[in-house]
Amino acid sequence: MTSHFMALRATMSRLMIVYAVGELLRQWRKRRGLSQLDLAIAADVSARHVSLVETGKSTPSADMILRLADQLHVPLRDRNQLLLAAGFAPRYTQRPLDDAALSGALDAVRRVLQAHEPYPALVFDRRWNIVLTNRAVDPFFAYAAPDLLRPPVNLVRLGLHPRGLAPLVVNLADVRAVFRSRISRQLAAAPDAELAALYDELLNPLPDDPPDQRVDADVVIPMILRVGGRELRLFSTITTFGTPMDITIEEIAVESYYPADPQSAAYFTQ
Repeated sequence: MTSHFMALRATMSRLMIVYAVGELLRQWRKRRGLSQLDLAIAADVSARHVSLVETGKSTPSADMILRLADQLHVPLRDRNQLLLAAGFAPRYTQRPLDDAALSGALDAVRRVLQAHEPYPALVFDRRWNIVLTNRAVDPFFAYAAPDLLRPPVNLVRLGLHPRGLAPLVVNLADVRAVFRSRISRQLAAAPDAELAALYDELLNPLPDDPPDQRVDADVVIPMILRVGGRELRLFSTITTFGTPMDITIEEIAVESYYPADPQSAAYFTQ
């Protein structure tokens, strides 16, 4: 009786594991707006197999999970969760950026930051916490309250908080709209409770925001700063690593700011 019960419990446990990973994959598919047939065609498997995996009637291999996750553009962090839900070991590591194994990547990032001087550039993580900056960013930090500069320094909070850089931003509604657009898409792509809290804190539409306020592009960010009686017009670009295999590397981005006119360029080169 005891051995029968233990075998039954093991079977039930395995069924729950298979259903768990199937349900997670279904959620990711729905999030991407794909049908089972769409996913099956993209992953080169049958729609029936996708259905069996999602309903827990078929046990997917680790390779199959990653194959489907790749077509669903699931972040590496969440791919590890899919593997764990199916009873497999995580496939992707997460190391501190200063780990010896990431020394080459860190050196490349530092070179990008330094090469961009005298213009500002910084590195932030998936929750917009600033990881690294170049020297051109330092003067702007002097305008922020000390408590906003305690690590981790959040780029969104620093930029939009009344005791941060917000008083310097002439077109604050535009900048807020850009952040709102980018983080909304980020949350739609991969939900995150801390990022959602940051959105609620700083990015919920305000009563004085124009009703038709909309920013369609997230590559060029319009920003006008008034510093020392001068207006600086800047735009920025975002750079990420291609085909990362480490969670930390996948989740960082370099934001580089460029002068939008000769007068703003002169401010930084003086």
